[in-house]
Amino acid sequence: MSSYLVRRLLEAILVMVVVAIVAFTLFRFVGDPVNQMVGQDIGIAERDRLRAELGLDDGLLVQCGRFIWNALHFDFGISYKFRAPVTDLIAARLPATLELSLAASIFAIAAGIPLGVHTGIHRDGALSRLIMAGSLIGVSLPTFLIGILLIYLFSVTLHWLPSYGRGEVVSLGFWQTGFLTGSGLRALILPAVTLGLFQLTLVMRLVRSEMLEVLRTDYIRFARARGLTDRAIHFRHALKNTLVPVVTIIGLQIGSIIAFSIITETVFQWPGMGLLFIQAVQNADIPIMAAYLLLTAVIFVTINLIVDLIYRAIDPRIRMSGRV
Repeated sequence: MSSYLVRRLLEAILVMVVVAIVAFTLFRFVGDPVNQMVGQDIGIAERDRLRAELGLDDGLLVQCGRFIWNALHFDFGISYKFRAPVTDLIAARLPATLELSLAASIFAIAAGIPLGVHTGIHRDGALSRLIMAGSLIGVSLPTFLIGILLIYLFSVTLHWLPSYGRGEVVSLGFWQTGFLTGSGLRALILPAVTLGLFQLTLVMRLVRSEMLEVLRTDYIRFARARGLTDRAIHFRHALKNTLVPVVTIIGLQIGSIIAFSIITETVFQWPGMGLLFIQAVQNADIPIMAAYLLLTAVIFVTINLIVDLIYRAIDPRIRMSGRV
């Protein structure tokens, strides 16, 4: 196990270096940040001075090396737009994004797996057909449209839930959470459902497909011949053997939820990293954009490592072969 972890960590470091280089290189072509920082009445001399202060006159390799070296020390520079350390800006927005992503992931997993099991076991039932037909909504409608429809129904028409913002938050040291307030929980419902609906549909359909496949295998027939109850067959044997591909999708989707919550945060004006990234793109704020992409890579690499470790825990064949 230790050699496996060392190998994966080395691979993760290589991935992070490549992502850092790609992020920095790509975002050099999004525009001149100096034009976003100063007004039209600022002269060329002042612009050149500001460009020199930001280090934009240095060669591309020098700037890239400086960015990687500073990133290793969790220093992503100063935001061109907000004139504040990028690390502080991300740290202030990170709790909101993580809480939204956690709520969306719990919603998708807690609803997707049971619905997938039910539709797989009772595939010809009326309720299963209704669930599968309804799941097309989560697949076909874009996220921003789902969010707008939910706002119109539950905020504008019914006045049950707030349409934007995070609600009241409580400070727990460096972490600000909305989980401990009523308005925070109410504000979380609509964006969490919007963000998690597509993942719920994906998990449900995957579980259903895997259940249908497993229920046709020989060992399930043998288990029925032995007289095992349907509950034992479905949940002790069939469901367990569907978990490896399901864990893969869930892991990747959790990473996607965290990294690509941009649209949902924009629709609901959720004060998270996604909204910060949109503001950075609008202002050619390269330090924030590069740091955001690097953080996204860290999230995906970490989740993939956790998924691989879960593989080894739930599949004896992987533990015996020593490979993933």
